[in-house]
Formats: sequence, C-alpha cells, structure tokens
Amino acid sequence: MHVEGFFEWLGQALGAIIRWVVDSLSWLFSLLGNAGGNFVDGLSRTLGMDTNVVTIAALIVGLLFLYSAVRAFMRASIIMGVIWAVLGLWLLSWIIQ
Repeated sequence: MHVEGFFEWLGQALGAIIRWVVDSLSWLFSLLGNAGGNFVDGLSRTLGMDTNVVTIAALIVGLLFLYSAVRAFMRASIIMGVIWAVLGLWLLSWIIQ
C-alpha cells in the first residue's frame, strides 16, 4: 500500500510540473500573439491601410524595393536605383492612404 501512495504522489508531482510548463507556454504565446496583433493594428492605423496579410506583405515588398534602390545608388547604378525607387514608392503609395 505504501508503494502505491509513493507512485501516486510521483504522478501528481509530475503532472503538476507538466501542467505548469504548458500553462506558462500558453501564457507566453498568448502574450506574444497579442503584442504582434497590437503592433500590426497600430502600424496599419497610423499608415491608414487595412490589416490583412496582403497589405502587410505589400508593405514589406515596397520597403524591400526602397532598400534595393538605396543599395543600387550606393553602387553608383543610377538607372537601377531610380527604377527600384519608383517601384517602391508606387507600391507604397498604392497601399498607404
């Protein structure tokens, strides 16, 4: 009988540890999800754009176009820099209202 009590206690202790780990990870991922959602909401509200995945992806692509323009200008490639800058500004002006 004493052995059953020990293993019951061990199972309860292990279950409590696993429950604490799962609850902690759930809290952490919930916190990160809420922070990411609030960031996207604030960004889209400030820029005056929608909060869907397509506009966020278009924003990232537009910023990458501008980054490519800066890199082209630093390599002294004026024509490619102008092309990348025009594409980036066109895309960003299309999504930002």
